[in-house]
Amino acid sequence: MKKIEIIVERTNTGYSAYAQNYPVATTGNDLVELKSNMVEAINLYFEEKGQHVCEDDLKVTLDIAQFFAFYKVINAKAFSERIGMNQSLLAQYINGIKKPSPIQTQRILKGVQQIGKELAEIRFLL
Repeated sequence: MKKIEIIVERTNTGYSAYAQNYPVATTGNDLVELKSNMVEAINLYFEEKGQHVCEDDLKVTLDIAQFFAFYKVINAKAFSERIGMNQSLLAQYINGIKKPSPIQTQRILKGVQQIGKELAEIRFLL
């Protein structure tokens, strides 16, 4: 099955999401709960068709501010230095003061994905 894109938005009480190309939406207190609720809602939608989805079938889309709000463990100052972006500019993107261009968005995403790849490959001595 092709991945189902879900668009995530921050709300005052947590998160909401809707499925791109399907009439399915849900809410959650955090991203973990939101993804679980979205899988349940999509499965209810597909129930009559006999299809089943799991979290691996979801493609989560966040804006930059939401990403940094959820993943507070990522230090924006250190991250901006790593990707060679002005710290003040990144802070403006994170705080919603400015909207990044598609090129800047790709630059930030590439940096995040590179860190994720590096972390996934780490092994500790036992």
